[in-house]
Amino acid sequence: MTHVERLARGDGVSEDWPTWTPPSVRRGLAESGITAPWSHQVDAASRARSGSNVIIATGTASGKSLAFLLPAAEAVADGGSVLYIAPTKALAADQLRGVRAIAPDLRAAVYDGDTPGQERSWIRAHADYVLTNPDMLHHAVLPRHASWASFLRRLRYVVVDEAHHYRGVFGSHVAQIIRRLRRVCARYKAEPVFILASATTGTPAESASRLVGAEVEAVVRDGSPRPAVDFALVEPELTELRGERGAPVRRTATAEAADTLAALAAQGVRTLAFVRSRQGAEAVALAAQRTLRDADRPDLAERIAAYRAGYLAGDRRSLEERLRTGDLLGLATTNALELGVDITGVDAVLVAGWPGTRASLWQQAGRAGRRGADALAVFIARDDPLDTYLVHHPASIFGASVEATVIDPDNPYVLGPHLCAAAAEVPLTRADLEVFGPRAGEAVEDLVRRGLLRARPRGWFWTRRERASDLADIRGSGGPPVQIVDSGSGQLLGTIDESAALNTVHEGAVYLHQGRSHLVEELDLEDGVALVHEEDPGYSTWSREVTEIEVRATLRSAGWGPHTVEFGDVRVGRQVVGYLKRDVRSGTVLGEQPLDLPERPLDSRAVWWTLAPEAAERLRKEDVELRGAAHAAEHAAIGLLPLFATCDRWDIGGVSTAEHADTGRLTVFVYDGHEGGAGFAERGFAAAREWLAATRAAIADCECARGCPSCIQSPKCGNGNEPLSKPGALRLLDELLAHSPQGGAPEPGEAGEAAEIGP
Repeated sequence: MTHVERLARGDGVSEDWPTWTPPSVRRGLAESGITAPWSHQVDAASRARSGSNVIIATGTASGKSLAFLLPAAEAVADGGSVLYIAPTKALAADQLRGVRAIAPDLRAAVYDGDTPGQERSWIRAHADYVLTNPDMLHHAVLPRHASWASFLRRLRYVVVDEAHHYRGVFGSHVAQIIRRLRRVCARYKAEPVFILASATTGTPAESASRLVGAEVEAVVRDGSPRPAVDFALVEPELTELRGERGAPVRRTATAEAADTLAALAAQGVRTLAFVRSRQGAEAVALAAQRTLRDADRPDLAERIAAYRAGYLAGDRRSLEERLRTGDLLGLATTNALELGVDITGVDAVLVAGWPGTRASLWQQAGRAGRRGADALAVFIARDDPLDTYLVHHPASIFGASVEATVIDPDNPYVLGPHLCAAAAEVPLTRADLEVFGPRAGEAVEDLVRRGLLRARPRGWFWTRRERASDLADIRGSGGPPVQIVDSGSGQLLGTIDESAALNTVHEGAVYLHQGRSHLVEELDLEDGVALVHEEDPGYSTWSREVTEIEVRATLRSAGWGPHTVEFGDVRVGRQVVGYLKRDVRSGTVLGEQPLDLPERPLDSRAVWWTLAPEAAERLRKEDVELRGAAHAAEHAAIGLLPLFATCDRWDIGGVSTAEHADTGRLTVFVYDGHEGGAGFAERGFAAAREWLAATRAAIADCECARGCPSCIQSPKCGNGNEPLSKPGALRLLDELLAHSPQGGAPEPGEAGEAAEIGP
């Protein structure tokens, strides 16, 4: 345990109910034990009722739902309608329960992929309060807006819940879906007010305005009480094992989380363990169950489970209900439960691995203590550069502001498909282009050239027979889902996106489902099926990928003395070439298996820095192995970029070379792993000095001699972490930073302060 932060209890500030609150809602709230609203709830509700778009950016469990339910209920009582948008099905279903408990007079219904067909027509014709998600809005509501005409004419409010979740490419798609919604509403003479709810986030008004395409006011002063929380930072201990290059092997974060989850369950402490991946959530639940059975507590083992996306709807609903009732004592989950699902009575939260942003960390930790009692939160570091840096620099967590949300609605790969979808909904006019942003005119011309839109006197029309909404892959899944099927019984176990399938359910991969281990027999991409059978081989699998990169255009450039830092368009070629087998307990590599899978091209954006030839020659004469130095710096930089941009390290990739064909120099690239870019590399360019200084500090602070997963090794390195040079990376970064605009490396404390920089 490297640090414990005591977060003090906070008292609430309550106010009187607004005079316009519907009496039925007051009665429902009183029956639920709510006798008065908090100050921020009244503030946000009053602003929305006065006609202002508003974002409520307050802490977890601060009652944001009530803030938008008050004006929504009044609008429905006055004959209006309300559209609620959540990023997940689970959150929408949970909100429906709350609406029905507090405002039973509302005709509220969930409209998502699980809604039976016979209910959908009733919802379109009769519902006043419709709860849905961006996917259904994109594919089912907007393309069929005529059948929603009665609902849309009455639309008074659009609620966008968990708005901080809409970042990167997904957030950029949602921003364009909201613009399409505003345009369709205008056709029906409706101009709804937008109410957004978010975890605490940097620049909430600016981020929300960019998301909805209109001015938004922010409510950030939290009037709700909060429990005292002991927040511990934990770095798992080193083992006696040695891994690649003789580096010491640190105990995995998932193993540490599993043991802690089991120990807390044995003491009757109700615990959520947030784990980075679906496979990791399954592994934590399985290991905790095994530990409790070994301790002769099979009764408790049955009260531990896993929860993640990809489960069938019935399984998800069952787990949510078991958690709500207290039947489950411990749950290992992906971020599917990070969002605002009402989970009462959780005493402790474990966060196994950095969740990508401070906003997500506080959202997950805020799940603890919902009964008002003191709570425990534990961040368990994975063995990678960012996690290691954070547990040794607690000011980067507790002393820095929450990040601003990064989206880029003008990304042509995002904008183009939504202009096609908009034209299919209602022919586009020149006046409409302003709604979609400054690059809409240029994008429309390109779509006309490509034959996707046709110009007519009344505007631009969609030309194809297929559905225009199918052009936009809004969650960046990279293709249709692959079904995972038990080869013996034929049972459908779950689904996975096609792009993720190449890394996760390739032939020979270990696939975990509800605590049971399976081996993949075959992956058939043409038919979209992965065949598996139940087997526990005692190891996990990690895919290995090789990458090549080509510079297409330099958009921004900065000279650092003789060196350069640049940002621009790139083409990336990626191919899964094999996988590693790792011991499930120690993480030690047991072997490697080659694979023959297709290459995936990607047009994206990158930040890169180059070293002047004379400096490279000088370092070479000092016996610096340049390929290993660049490779090590690349790995560490990828690990640290999430400290400066609202991204996950899996959202980005990297390539390094001692002499790149397009630059003629030693070059290190870090690129956005999404078509057209996601804004992350651009943030890296803007904060290059602070980012590279933190990268250098992470390498220098690590106690290993030659490099390990805590500093320069990567579990997904396509070259098997060869070559790598820890001292070379330090010399390379020193050379760059010495010529940075401010000169020299910042002090260690500066890196955390730099994360406060806005977009």
